[in-house]
Amino acid sequence: MSFDKLKNYLNLNETRSSMIELQTLLTSIPAMAPESGGDGEIEKCHALEQWLLKNGFIVEMFHRIDAQDKRVHSTIRPNLIVTIPGKSYHLGDENDFSVWVMAHLDVVPPGDLKMWDSDPWKVVYDEKTDKLIGRGVEDNQQGLVSGVFAALSFLKNNETPKHTIKLLFMADEEFGSEYGIKFLLREHREIFGEKDLILIPDGGDPKGETIEIAEKNILWLRLHTKGLQSHGSMPDKGKNAHLAAAALALSLNNLENVFSERDELFTPSWSTFQPTKSESNVQTVNIIPGDDVFYMDCRILPRYTLDQVRAEVKKRVEEVEAKYGVKIEVSEPQAQQSPATPMEAPVVQKLAAAIKKAHGFEAKPIGIGGGTVGAELRNCGFNAAIWSTMDEVCHQPNEYCYVRNIIADAETLCAMLSD
Repeated sequence: MSFDKLKNYLNLNETRSSMIELQTLLTSIPAMAPESGGDGEIEKCHALEQWLLKNGFIVEMFHRIDAQDKRVHSTIRPNLIVTIPGKSYHLGDENDFSVWVMAHLDVVPPGDLKMWDSDPWKVVYDEKTDKLIGRGVEDNQQGLVSGVFAALSFLKNNETPKHTIKLLFMADEEFGSEYGIKFLLREHREIFGEKDLILIPDGGDPKGETIEIAEKNILWLRLHTKGLQSHGSMPDKGKNAHLAAAALALSLNNLENVFSERDELFTPSWSTFQPTKSESNVQTVNIIPGDDVFYMDCRILPRYTLDQVRAEVKKRVEEVEAKYGVKIEVSEPQAQQSPATPMEAPVVQKLAAAIKKAHGFEAKPIGIGGGTVGAELRNCGFNAAIWSTMDEVCHQPNEYCYVRNIIADAETLCAMLSD
């Protein structure tokens, strides 16, 4: 079918109103993880299922894969797959593949309510700016809604896409994905085909012209220094754990000069090693601390492995221990590394072509310093591309998205699905 027909559906006033309606429904259900004091995503998943059934989808398209989690009232964290078989599937084409559009159901807490201009769980639509305001409207409901309406454009026009559409609505993205994509890849990896194209509309830029294909490796370090407490006037009788920790922080920060290569795919283009959080040690100024804990946030170019970094960290820890007579325990609250999706991968090339077709400009591949579920897929051999048209105001007070960006992203998906 013609792309113009799909595009016309997406730009109808009725369609725009339905997008706002779905965003309003989803925002009204605080799907927060138990780590945030929430009860998970099940209520939001049920509401989404009912909305889809009322608006053109059929129950035979639905497949739930739930992860068990006794911390939530339902004891499950839902992962919903909605499938629209394509022409190649119906023809039994052995070269057929599916196009996945992945979004997550969970959201983060609103934070300080005084920082919000409205109730975070009630969508406000500003017609003058075209903004939808509410917790989750960008992260990740914009991507969720754009995927739904790209699929609906085929259903409403009684057309079959060339290749099968797979909409995946995941649990637990905000707190590590143990009950979401990690669970699916660990227990149900067979749902993905090696030729499948995987799109994750959960990051991007205001113009929608960047395609994220790589992530820096992430290493968070917790460094616990144990010395000997003494009076502030007699440092010679103690072993200053805070002083040793400060020296270690400077030494580890200097790793930026060791792992010093640059890659212009990323901004910044170098590996970063930054001391961040410190835990409280002594209660008064006149005590030499015998115990100190601080953290490092390390974002490392993929050309370096985490084991290379760990070896250099170990060396510098031992140097500080020897100089200051302390013991230092090192642990890793987070560690993640993944290969890049190749620039020539079909998902990147086809997405770039779809962006060109839908909007007339050339998209460029980039790398990012943050972590996404794309890393989990890449580590399992599945190429994934992260992309969207957004201002990236996720987790902020007065989080917003533009309805025009939902439409624009749905147009890109339709261009890709109709090719």
